[in-house]
Amino acid sequence: MPFYKHYSFDLWLTLIKSNPAFKTERTKYFHARFNSKKKTIEEVALVFRQVDLMVNAINEKTGKNIDADEMYLMVISMINDYSTDFQEVDTEALYLEMETLLLNNMPLLYNPETFTVLTALKSSGLSTVNVLSNTGFIKGKTLRKVLSNLNLSDLLDFQLYSDELRLSKPNPEFFKLMLNTIDPVKHPEIGLHEVIHVGDNPIADVKGAKAMGIHTLLINSNDLLISHLLS
Repeated sequence: MPFYKHYSFDLWLTLIKSNPAFKTERTKYFHARFNSKKKTIEEVALVFRQVDLMVNAINEKTGKNIDADEMYLMVISMINDYSTDFQEVDTEALYLEMETLLLNNMPLLYNPETFTVLTALKSSGLSTVNVLSNTGFIKGKTLRKVLSNLNLSDLLDFQLYSDELRLSKPNPEFFKLMLNTIDPVKHPEIGLHEVIHVGDNPIADVKGAKAMGIHTLLINSNDLLISHLLS
């Protein structure tokens, strides 16, 4: 694998994955509190999946970002047969509850080699590293806490999240912002051919990076793992 001056990484299903216990507890929470139609646990879980897929597709298409608060209101509406009677929902308090659930059921490293690979890239002193992530039900401010808990924060030079910037991959502007955030002191001269973006999504990660003219590496959704970067 060639050497690059800068490595950009997707987050979900690239560096980390959900803890199944979190999704279970989240489903139970909504089933107990926002379920006037008496849907089953399985039906509530399906609604979360449907909203996640729909919003992800919309964000990829528009290059913009639907916020977590809006997603949770979509879930509540769909559980209750598309009711819009959610004016009394305290979205800020609800999100704090979801954040607590997540931090109590911490996401997991996608691959045991993740920490080793990021450490090797960072410790060389020759490369810089970032996370460039679309967000959904979990906001960037929470993901920063997750990466700190997983001891990954110190291995990253910067983190960019779609909810904070109102941009989603594969929007080239999101990748352009990433390129413009690379430290000019560490890399006073860096060409597009010296940058690579690594992710699991052929559309969000590969299509977006290629549109900016930088290298890409698709992992996890195919036969390649993050360890390929060190081969």
